[in-house]
This record gives sequence, C-alpha cells and structure tokens, in this order.
Amino acid sequence: MVAALATAPAAAQDDSTAVTEQADAGSEVSEGSITVTARRREERLVDVPIAVSSFGEAQLAERGAQDITDIAQMAPNTTLEASRGTNSTLSAFIRGIGQQDPVSGFEQGVGIYLDDVYLNRPQGAVLDIYDVERVEVLRGPQGTLYGRNTIGGAVKYVTRELPDEVSVKLKGTLGTYDQADGVITASAPIGGDVRVGASVARLSRDGFGKNLTTGDENYNKDVWAARGTIEVGGHGAPYSVRLSGDYTKDDSNPRGGHRLIPGLLSGTPMLKNVYDSQGGLDDPKQSVEGYGFGLNASVEVASGITLKSITGWRKDDTETPIDFDALPAADLDVPGAYYNEQFSQEFQVLFDNGGPLTGLVGAYYLDAKADTLFDVRLDTTFAGFTAFTEADVDTETYAVFADFSYDLTDQVSLSAGGRYTWDKRSASILRQNYLGGGSPVFGGAGIPFGTASTDFDGSANFDKFTPRVSLSYQPTPDHNVYASYSKGFKGGGFDPRGVGVNAPDLDGDGIRSDAEIAEFLSFDPETVDSYEVGYKGDLLNGALYVALAGFYADYTDVQIPGSEACNVGGIATFCGVVTNAGKARFKGFEFETNARLARDIGTDGDRLNFAGSLGYIDADFKEYITNIASTPTDVADYRKVQNTPKWSASGTLSYTTPAGDGDLYVGSTLSYKSKTNQFEVPNPYLDQKGYALVDASVVYTAPGSRWSLGLYGKNLTDKQYKTSGYNFMAADPTTGALIYGANGYPLPALGKEGVLTAYYGNPRQVFVTGTFRF
Repeated sequence: MVAALATAPAAAQDDSTAVTEQADAGSEVSEGSITVTARRREERLVDVPIAVSSFGEAQLAERGAQDITDIAQMAPNTTLEASRGTNSTLSAFIRGIGQQDPVSGFEQGVGIYLDDVYLNRPQGAVLDIYDVERVEVLRGPQGTLYGRNTIGGAVKYVTRELPDEVSVKLKGTLGTYDQADGVITASAPIGGDVRVGASVARLSRDGFGKNLTTGDENYNKDVWAARGTIEVGGHGAPYSVRLSGDYTKDDSNPRGGHRLIPGLLSGTPMLKNVYDSQGGLDDPKQSVEGYGFGLNASVEVASGITLKSITGWRKDDTETPIDFDALPAADLDVPGAYYNEQFSQEFQVLFDNGGPLTGLVGAYYLDAKADTLFDVRLDTTFAGFTAFTEADVDTETYAVFADFSYDLTDQVSLSAGGRYTWDKRSASILRQNYLGGGSPVFGGAGIPFGTASTDFDGSANFDKFTPRVSLSYQPTPDHNVYASYSKGFKGGGFDPRGVGVNAPDLDGDGIRSDAEIAEFLSFDPETVDSYEVGYKGDLLNGALYVALAGFYADYTDVQIPGSEACNVGGIATFCGVVTNAGKARFKGFEFETNARLARDIGTDGDRLNFAGSLGYIDADFKEYITNIASTPTDVADYRKVQNTPKWSASGTLSYTTPAGDGDLYVGSTLSYKSKTNQFEVPNPYLDQKGYALVDASVVYTAPGSRWSLGLYGKNLTDKQYKTSGYNFMAADPTTGALIYGANGYPLPALGKEGVLTAYYGNPRQVFVTGTFRF
C-alpha cells in the first residue's frame, strides 16, 4: 500500500492543519503569516498555540523528498522509518512516544492520517511523496479536534483538490540504481461544479544490494498505483463532496538484513556490503496490495455553522518472509502475513460566526480488523520444528469530542476541549507447534505437534476522558506566547504472541483457567500528561519566523511489546512479552525558523533563505518493572527510550534567482540525529551513533511553472546508518548486557547461529526529475 495511500485524493483539506503554498521555503511571505486551520478555522500560523511543522509541495519538491520518512530529517523530535524487514510498514515516534511492533494488537502511538482518514495499521504507511499539497507533523496528544485519539502526535498527508480547469501533469525521474519513476495526473471539469481526475504511478528501482542466496535484488522498489476522484462543489461553494478510490500493488522484494556477527554455528563470515544479505527464506513471495474508498462532504447549513462528514474504508494484504538470521539455513525464519480492514465514520459540527467564540463538536467511529499470521521456523534447534501463530484482533471504538476557543480580550484567548473514548478490543489467538516442516498455512508439510500452547478468545473494554486546555497571549498581532495542557490515552489489549500455557496458576488449583490466561495475555492502557509552553513570532516585516516550544510529559503504564527466547514444553522457542513497564518522563524543547537572509542581492527577485529546526529531548524511564527469577524488579536505570535521539537538527540554505524568464533554485540540507537506541535494552551492535546526512538540489522552473527540471543528491557522503534490527542474543536480565562466549561474540539465546541483524537507511542517491504541466 506504499503508493496507493499517497495517491488517494484530498478530502476536506481545510479540516487539517492546512498551509497555503506560501509555506514553501523560498516564499516571499514568512511562515508566521501563513493561513492555517489547525483548530478547524482559518488563522495565521503565528496565532495557533500548537506545536506543528508543515511542509508544502514546492518545499518538498525542492528538497527531493521521496517518501514520508524524509520528513523526519526536517521535523524536530520526530522519527519516521521503515519497520524492520519491510519496505512499506511505518515505525513512527514523536517526543519519545510511538510503536515499532507491527503485529496485530498493538496500536500506533502516532496517528497517520491520509486526507483526514486515520490509518489504523502501520502496514503500507510509508507513503510516497507526489501529487501532495503538504505533509504536517503535530506534536503532543491529539483527539479533541478530529479523528482517532493518538497519544504521541499525528502525521497528516494531504493531497490536492482538483482544479477548475483541464489539467495534465507528467512527472518522470531517472536516477542511480536504475531508478525510474513516472506519474501521470489528469483532471477536468465535466459540467457545472463537477470535476473528475485520475492518476497512475509507476515507481521502480534496483536494489542497493543483493541477496547472495536467492539472487534477488535487496532494498529494491517495484510499485504500481492508481486512483480516481469525483468532486462536486468546493472552491468557495457552500458545499463540497469528494468521492475517491485508490489501488496499489507493491511487489518489491523482501528486505534482507545484514548480520553484525559471523554465523556462530556455520562460521559464515560477515558481508562487506551492509545492503547485501544471505537469507534463504523466499516463501511467501513479498506482496503488498492495498485499496480503499473515501467520501468527504461538507455543507454550510447556516451562517457560521458547517456540517462535515468523513467516511473511509480501507483494506490491505501483506505477505512477507522475514529471515531473522539472514543465512541460508532456517535458524530463525519467519514467513508472515498481515490482513487488515477498516471502516471509519466521523461527523463534525463547526461554529464560527466571526465573534469571540468559535468551536466544534464531533463524533467518531472505527471498526477495524487486523489479522497477523506467522511461522517461527527453528530447524537448527529442533529439526523440522515450527511454532505457528494466528492472532486476529478486532477494534471497535466510539468517541465524542468538542473544542472551543473564546477571546477574553483582544490579546488573551482561552481554548478548551475534551474527548471521551470507548474502545473494545477482541482477540482470537492460536499458537500451534508443528513438526516435520512449516505450518500448512504457509505451504509447509508439518503436522501438529502436541496441543495448542495458546487457544484464546476474549475481549476487553477501555474508556477514558482526555481534556485539553490552552491560554494564549498576543501582546501584538505578530507575537504569541502560549501555555497548554493535554492528556493522551491509548487503550490496552492482548499480546498476539503470548503463550497461554505459561500463564501462572494464580489460585493454585493446578489448572490455568480462562480468566488466568486472559490476565496473563492482557496489557493495560497507557496515558500521558503533556505540558507545553511556547512562543511564535513573525518578525522583521515578515522576513523572519520563529517558533519555540518547551514541553514536559509524564508517561504512565508504558506498553512495551516484544518477543524473547523461552522454553515451552521443554522446547527452546520464542514467547511474546508485553508489559506495562511503568513510568517515563520526557522534557525538552523545539525550535523552528524560516529566515530570509538577503533579497535582491545582485538581481531583482533573487533571495537567500534559511529554514532550520532543532529538537532536544531528555527521555528517561523512572520505573521499569520486570520479572527476574519470578521477582518484580525495577530496572529503569538500565533501560532507554527507543527510537528517540536526544538531539535532532536540520538546516536548509537555499538561493533562488531569476534565470532567463524562469527561476533557478539551489539548496542544500544538513540534518543530524544523535545516538539512537533501537530497543529499550541498549545494544552496542544495533544502536546507532550520532550521524549527519547531506542533501543538495538544483531546480530550474520555467515561466508560469509550465515545466521544471531538477537534479538531486541524497545522502551525498554515503553515510551508513542503522534504522532498525533484530536481537535474539543472551543477556543479563537486569542490566541487559550481552553475555559473551569464548570466541568473543555474544551467545545466542534463540537459534544456533545468533541473531544480530540490522537494516540501514538509503545510501547515496542521485536522480533527475522532470515535470511538465499542460
């Protein structure tokens, strides 16, 4: 679903943190004067007491952004990356809160929205960037203004409305690794206020490396996508209706990992190229297919009162083989599949009559099904042994929300809102061992071995009220000082990899009852209390925009999912481990700026511009309870918050000048992230040290933007940096320190070869893009 989501048409675009085209880095107007609707009404960005970053179409095009993970280089305290062993599943973290486990049962900590429709699952959420109006990052808990409640923040992908005139756009890209992308977009009015449009996209690239066992390209791309749109009204009319449909097929090869230690059983040496792999698992063939429909409608029923409806339905199927050990033998091989389907409906009533009081009330419903199936094949440990798991987890949620703002004076305004959420989580979890080959579900010839170690059906209900309040003081229209408080909530659930036979016999009757198994498999909701103070200023007659925010958050009952080596029925295998670890505290600051450094330097119309961001976060566990030798132990001193570098920064220096009758843009971006821990337990092999990336671009735009030609370089220093990985090595249960053998390498905890496997960000890429408009 990588590209399908990206090509889905825009819907009710004024319902999100909309930013006009003046948001682009080279704009003559500073960001502070941009019109936004973060609070569902038109306001200047400087007036909005919310920490938000927004990146417009031209800005993204100038920087050569290729997919949504590129946004993390520019937004402070934000991590967006492809999940371990996948091309299109997204792991997202904002201000220390997120979720990188993609299996059913675990909700995202950061909400991903496609044209105001919440994507319930992370599969297919690595959205390619094209035909986009903007991408927005909202930091902190969300939910009183729209959609699903999200505890950490939201990332919104907004595509363009169809124009009133006939429009055809062709975009083609050629680059290193035989990159060849093409997008055709066309639209036309068909009478009255009705418009139709369609897009077809082809995205392809050879791999950055090879799988030396199967001969397949590794880290390649093979995507087809299409969409269609019908719009009625809008463009200033008092009503609008948009019906959209999209389809994507992603046949990119599975992403093979790079071993960080030699094979401990076979002695297989490490490979020199970090993008090469030797995994032997290639069944099922990697395939991601996604499609969906959206219907967005709004009507102004009276002066200052607007009714809105947002309806979404999506379905995606992913089949993927993950070779954990990255070797030919089935030391730890996991063929897997994800089947997701969702329906959502949202209604809103917006009030804004031009007086001191504005606001909205809304209701939200989501019905989502997420099925995860996988084998865990451990041939070197127990010949022909497979542990099969099927976890079907359904989510049904209802919510009502409201948010109002009142101008107490011309300079002081108060905003308050709240949301009440009801979540129901239903789970059906089966875990069955097989002997003599893989499970029949994945084409294996194995036969059942013993009784099911998990055969569970159950459900749980969670509800919570989450408030938000902010106070804003503007001594002048171009300065805003604000303070806010918001509460975030994410419901609990059931461990989809849990082993029911390992449940403790709490009542001592020698029988593990359904209630005891449910208690063992379940985990509780988590909450966060988030405080923020900030300043936004539009200075020097629009030449300088500054946004500064300081935040503090108390994060309780933190959900920590994972899996580890264990013993089930005397056989070494793996077990799901989910805990509400305890408490964490986050504090830090964020700084963003857009500055016009010089104008008309040597020629009328040229300008020098700087856009930058800086983020700092001190993220610490204050309590982290784990069972060691059946004794609850606080190991917070030895745990780190994952995927949350202490420092993140970016700076783009650009120069725009007239060139003939057109314009020439020359820019370079330097981005930096400090040390990043892949998991809560520090790991010297997998954790990524601080690193910087350098990008550059040169873009010529013809008069009237009829055509443009750009040359782009990404990661010009060819920096190798880890984005994720797997670890199944023996470690001290308290400190997490690896236990080493006589050969100087860590001892394996599961399998015989040892699993320390890493995945890397893209190497240096150079490409040329041409865009033509008719």
